[in-house]
Amino acid sequence: MTTVLTPATPLTAADRCDRCGAQAYLRVVLTSGGELLFCAHHGRKFEPELKKIAAEIQDETDRLTAVPASASEEER
Repeated sequence: MTTVLTPATPLTAADRCDRCGAQAYLRVVLTSGGELLFCAHHGRKFEPELKKIAAEIQDETDRLTAVPASASEEER
């Protein structure tokens, strides 16, 4: 059987961690169907087990350390 995954949509502020309710930065698509959302903390905590059951993991935790363009520009 072949599984075709549709391209994941970016996570938004409305996406919340299934464990604690914080903003989600990881989407785990399960091999059995469905998905789970996690904040960065819980994503790291459960990562070893999630990798065993995931068809795909969408990790957007790099957004936590990204510097907005306006903040990176020097004042003139």
